[in-house]
Amino acid sequence: MTRRYLNAPALLRAYGLQPKKSLGQNFLVDPSGLDKVMQAAGLSPEDTVLEIGAGLGSLTVLLAQTVRRVIAVEIDRGLIAPLTEAVSEYDNVQIVEGDILKIPPEELNLGEAYLVVANIPYYISSAIIRRLLETQNRPPRIVLTVQQEVAERICAKDGKFSLLALSVQVFGVPRIQARIAAGCFYPAPDVDSAVLSITLFPQPLIAPEELDTFFRLARAGFSQKRKTLRNTLSAGLGLPAVQAESLLAVAEIDPRRRAETLSIAEWGRLTDVWKRTQPSDFPGE
Repeated sequence: MTRRYLNAPALLRAYGLQPKKSLGQNFLVDPSGLDKVMQAAGLSPEDTVLEIGAGLGSLTVLLAQTVRRVIAVEIDRGLIAPLTEAVSEYDNVQIVEGDILKIPPEELNLGEAYLVVANIPYYISSAIIRRLLETQNRPPRIVLTVQQEVAERICAKDGKFSLLALSVQVFGVPRIQARIAAGCFYPAPDVDSAVLSITLFPQPLIAPEELDTFFRLARAGFSQKRKTLRNTLSAGLGLPAVQAESLLAVAEIDPRRRAETLSIAEWGRLTDVWKRTQPSDFPGE
């Protein structure tokens, strides 16, 4: 099938609009970049797709040509009219005006199975990813265009974990599928981007009922990256240093290590030890 590409800058001019820096609007307009996203998404005609930050519809029209149903969410009221025009010939697109971080998932009528394919604003990438991973009805696959540096952090291996990488890899396997040059966007951002896919596990690697404790411990551990776990857990959890050291020893983790060196399995052991040995979830709660 021959794909129809949208002339997004011309559409902006027709409506007398300018991209808004405050909303992180860098529209992916180059056909080669859009093709990379579509290829990474691996879509079928029966799929339902949630697109976040539909913007002017450059990606939306390609999705509409490919899948059964597209739910396109856009926060900028000023873009709703040009977006509506861009997809006017497609009856399988539902435009939703609103903030994806505030819209209750059930209001989107996504159904049981859906995928996420989106070029998301850089400044809220982490918040959007957390929202998608922590929702009750998680998609089996997420494909996002994000800053290349963010994608590399998310895909980091044991020994170089960040809190963001840990938060994603508990739920699924991230991969960088392609790289997209800054010049493929309008206006061009200061950095290159990457197409990131996350294939979600049927269930998180940590039991759902343990996730709150797992992340509370991880946030404490990563709160001061250059310090040892003995000190970060002590400060972050409000524990005496000797108690933090004992907690780590029972979990068979050297208290002199830093948070970035721990594997998901080791964070899981630490969570188990905490739940077994503490009288309540956290001091003061």
